[in-house]
Parts: sequence; structure tokens; C-alpha cells
Amino acid sequence: MITAEESGFPKRCNVREPPLLQCAELVLPYLNPSELANISLICKPLLKLSRSITFRRASDASRTFETFPIPFLNTVDSHPYAYFLYTRSLVLSSPLPLLRQPWGSSAVSPFAQCRLLRADSVGFVDGTGRAVSGCDCEACDGGECPCAGLDGLDDVGRECGPGCRCGPECGKRLTRNGVAVRVKIVRHRRKGWGLHADQLIAKGEFVFEYAGELLTTKEAQRRHQYYDELASQGHSSSALLVVREHLPSGKACLRLNIDATRLGNIARFVNHSCDAGNLSTKLVRSSGALFPRLCFFASKDILVDDELTFSYGEIRKRSKGLPCFCNSPSCVGTLPSEDT
Repeated sequence: MITAEESGFPKRCNVREPPLLQCAELVLPYLNPSELANISLICKPLLKLSRSITFRRASDASRTFETFPIPFLNTVDSHPYAYFLYTRSLVLSSPLPLLRQPWGSSAVSPFAQCRLLRADSVGFVDGTGRAVSGCDCEACDGGECPCAGLDGLDDVGRECGPGCRCGPECGKRLTRNGVAVRVKIVRHRRKGWGLHADQLIAKGEFVFEYAGELLTTKEAQRRHQYYDELASQGHSSSALLVVREHLPSGKACLRLNIDATRLGNIARFVNHSCDAGNLSTKLVRSSGALFPRLCFFASKDILVDDELTFSYGEIRKRSKGLPCFCNSPSCVGTLPSEDT
């Protein structure tokens, strides 16, 4: 935590001087909430600047990375926002304590994500080690593009990706442009933060993908144990999701471990519902990318202000586990869990 002495500002500082104020405006957006609160105690100009940063953070969880701002709304308690690092896509596991990302500045930094290695930037190779490219189509509006459609596996889709000649405006890149609809993050008294629709969402419409750190199974198991210990002590629950894709042979499966607890997008706020909710998931493979991505689609028409929910896994009554507050008629009282 940064203290007043470590900040470099004297206790009776005059940050009203333009150079000092400009410096503070550049530095403070990189601070976490506790550091920002500590700095705000130094003097009135820094208090005012800290409040402005807090307001801007609460106004857009996505740091302007998404098409639409995604606000936090809280009429329950004094938490203005939830702090985490933002990414629009899967990224390879990083030493997060070393990462900093500006949030709440009056200007957008073009270097905010430069240190994150996107998982879909890793080239895809076949069994012989040769690079696999996508389609050669310059325009994929017709039905002949080999990247479009299903690949024969249930709940798995295909689309154009980084290995294709077509550009980012290609209609076969439906899920690659971030959050597709207007949403908002609302504070609940018992569930904490939840994601709500801020527009009408039609059945079948793409909503967003689940972005976060792509972990090895060993690291996922380690974090799962750590998060369970924190949850047992009353701390907030994690956003670690384990997805399995069964291969046609049925003898093996691809396992994806996606952790959005500290680094992720707004999909981390989607709560569980025992009635399967209003979102369905689909693994989408993009040509030229090594890993599939977990994408969410509306499973029914969703109205403005409806909470977005889905099933975290197999629903069964358990004597132990985190309590479920979905309030659906089929609620079993505890959240799904699995041995990782």
C-alpha cells in the first residue's frame, strides 16, 4: 500500500500547481482502491482528484475498451465499484501482482493492455506441426466460407479468426468484437454484484465471451483451493470457470480453465441460476487460434433490467457449499461446485 510519505507529496502539499496536478492525474489512475483512498487523505486537491477517478471508474467498468460504457449501480451499500484488471479476450496467465492498468483517467492510454499476451495470438498448428491458416476469402458474406457454421460437435461453433484473409469487419467474426449489447452492473443485497440488461436482447443474440486468464490445470487447482479458503472466511467468491469440450471419440476432452477473478471482463459478474437462467454457452473456435472461446448467447428474449444468469454446472443438493440466492423456483440452496 502506498503511504503519504511514499507518495512523494509532503503532508501540506500544493498540488494546485499545474505540473504537480498533471503528474497526479497521470499516476493516480494506476492505483488500486486502498492506495487511492490513502492518497486522498494528503490534501484537498488530491481528494478532489481521487473522487473524480472513483466517479469515472463507477461510470464504466470496461475502461472504454468496449463499444458501450458499462456502469456500476449501487443503492445497497457504499461500494462504488469492483476493482479488477480488464481484458476483452483470453490472455495467457501473467504475474498479476506486477501488472498495472490505468482506470479512471480523463484520457485513454493506448498502452493499457500492451503487457498482456492474448491467447488467441498464439498460432494454431496441426498434428504435424504445420501452421494452420484460416479461409482465403476476402469477403465471407456468402455461404461458401469454410470457417462458418458448426464443426460437428454439439455446442461448438466456428468462425473466421486471425488466420483468415478477411478483415475485422467480416460478418463471420460475430463474437470477436467484445460486449455486443448494453449492460449494467447492479449491486444486490445478498448476491453482491450482478449483471443486468440495459436493452432488449433477442433470443439467440450473441452477448459476450468469458474473458480472463487461461490457466494450466495445476494452477487452476491451486487457485481453486485458495479461493475456497477465502470464501470460507467470508470473502468474495471467485470467477474461476472450468469448461470441458468432449472430443468425438469420447476418450478425451479439452479442458479450459478461465480465471476472471483478478483479470477479466464483465462476464465475471454473471450470477448462477438453478433454472439455467437466460444465457446459454457455446465454445467458438476461430480459424488460426489455438484455443476455443466460451461465448454467451441469449437463450430467451431478455427485457431491460433483467438480470443475466446461467447455470454454473450440475445442479444437485449438497450439505456443504456456498449458499445460492438465485430465488428461482428450482433453487437447491447451494451453488454448483466440482473437484478441479
